[in-house]
Amino acid sequence: MLNNCVLIGRLTRDPELRYLPGSGTAVAKFTLAVDKQLSRDKKMELEAKNQLTADFINITVWGKQAENCEKYLSKGKQVAVAGRLQTGSYEATDGTKRYTTEVVASQVQFLSVAEKPTGSGDQSFYPVDEPDDSIPF
Repeated sequence: MLNNCVLIGRLTRDPELRYLPGSGTAVAKFTLAVDKQLSRDKKMELEAKNQLTADFINITVWGKQAENCEKYLSKGKQVAVAGRLQTGSYEATDGTKRYTTEVVASQVQFLSVAEKPTGSGDQSFYPVDEPDDSIPF
């Protein structure tokens, strides 16, 4: 059996970091906007109708990688995420059953150039390779 997915997109908001009580394990959550594979004409048509041209995927990251995401990523930054798809459900306060889908990331590759956090004294940039547009994926 195989449960593996790879996504490239941009963060819709800054990552939210929290630590689990007891273990102190870090967990970060963010949403990734991934463009749909649409022709230019179809994309313009949907945008004119105020319809979505991207899918919005919830991402969960654990451990040191979660801390790095919170530290170096922000809204609009481009990332590649590799991980597994996870579904779940819960009962809402009104008694209805709600279903969830998210990607639990095993790897997060920062594709945008990220500034060092403020307070480090050095405001230079970390070297990060930009994606090669000639590669078809």
